[in-house]
Amino acid sequence: MIDFHDESNMYTYTDRNAHDQWLQQMEGIIDGRVVDKAADIGCGGGIYSEALLKLGVGSVTGIDYSHSMIKGASEKGNYNEQALQFVQGKATETGENTNSFDLVIERALIHHLENLVPAFHEANRILKDEGLFVVQDRTLDDCFLQGNQHHLRGFLFTLFPRLKSIEENRRYESEFVKKALMRAGFHSIQETTLWEQRKRYETKEEFYGEVRLRKGRSILYELSDEEIEQYISYIDKRIDKEAYIVDQDRWTIWWAIKKGEGA
Repeated sequence: MIDFHDESNMYTYTDRNAHDQWLQQMEGIIDGRVVDKAADIGCGGGIYSEALLKLGVGSVTGIDYSHSMIKGASEKGNYNEQALQFVQGKATETGENTNSFDLVIERALIHHLENLVPAFHEANRILKDEGLFVVQDRTLDDCFLQGNQHHLRGFLFTLFPRLKSIEENRRYESEFVKKALMRAGFHSIQETTLWEQRKRYETKEEFYGEVRLRKGRSILYELSDEEIEQYISYIDKRIDKEAYIVDQDRWTIWWAIKKGEGA
């Protein structure tokens, strides 16, 4: 699996932007709330921290346990440093003040956690009363959808069935996530799915180059160089010979509200 602390990987999650699909979904979830202050826990390269600013959030704190990820995000430098800062911290110990954020998001984080409740308790602690908590990750249903022209990850599990056991060991079922949210003191829990475009590649070769570098998909670190080439060959035989590739994945998004005093 990828070593997030290795400085050679610091730019793995920095070189793309959140797609309009995600921005529109988040705008609907925020639903007119005034969000002066947000935290992006497990921010990685800061892609979604920056996206929150596009949604009108006043200031964003990107938090990640990896110094290398924080360094890579900070070095991009294409953001307002007064509105966005990156700090090192754990999902269970962010180091942020209690009752200080209007919104907390955890995108593509929970499959790295052995226990959800401590992390959700920490999100609850740093949120203001009635603050909004958004969790985005893949369930097994999301992961094991059939591979096709625009769901290239799906081909992985057809070609390398052993990878299914990795996902089975790290992905949480939706009901489990919702129960953990309730245990951590959240209410009004809602759920939806989102087909999110990860990236559009103008040529197949551009996409294949990123696969060889294992960029943006930690599961590719489970494959040898030879298997990476097998994966590329497998895809090449099954997609149209069009000029570009749109790579997207289906996600599940849960959102909930922190209970206020006396609730």
